[in-house]
Order: sequence, then C-alpha cells, then structure tokens
Amino acid sequence: MYIDTNYILRYLLNDIPEQAQKASDVISEGCNTYPEVIPEVIYVLNKIYGIGRKQVSAVLLNLLDDISIERKEQIKEALSIYADTKFDYVDCILLAGFSKCGEDFLSFDKKLMNRKKNNKK
Repeated sequence: MYIDTNYILRYLLNDIPEQAQKASDVISEGCNTYPEVIPEVIYVLNKIYGIGRKQVSAVLLNLLDDISIERKEQIKEALSIYADTKFDYVDCILLAGFSKCGEDFLSFDKKLMNRKKNNKK
C-alpha cells in the first residue's frame, strides 16, 4: 500500500482526527511512499504551516523509520543536510547522493558546488 502527501500530513499534523487515525492505522500496518512525495511534505510543513527546518527534518526522519521508501538512506542524509543548511531539499538530495552513494553531479550554483567540494575532503 502506498500513501501520498495528504496521508503523511494528516498523520504528522493530526489536524483532522478521523483522517489522522486512518493514516496512523495504515502506517502502523506497514506502507510505502515514493521519494517524490517528500519534497511536497517538506514544502507544506515549512511554507504553509511555518514549521522550522530542524523540526520538519526530525519528524520526517522519525516517519522514515515507520514506512518503506526507495533510497531511504539518501533521503535521511538529505533531511539531515536540510536541517542544518539553507539549501532547498532538492539540492540536499544531490548532496546526499554525492555523499552517501558516490553519485556525482554538476551545478552552476556556486554555494552548492562549494558544499560538495568541502564534503569531498
């Protein structure tokens, strides 16, 4: 069973109790989500609900312990980078891929490439 952004948000926010309970039941039974769902969850929590980067990262890292998702280790690393930087989540995924998976990337973003260069050392 795969869950989408709304299921994750209801689970994390518990703002609609009936839906939050359904989401909790599905997550406790074991479910999956796609990596593409995570950026939308981050956006909604941070930009719409005003939840800080560190807290967003922390709740999603906890959630990842309870669900299945492809590239879980890369996503966890990206969330850690996201919590401690001002990079957007997609840049954090690139850095995590480079750091954890050895996947190289190029960018014209000087700050991003400096971070990549410093992580290489």
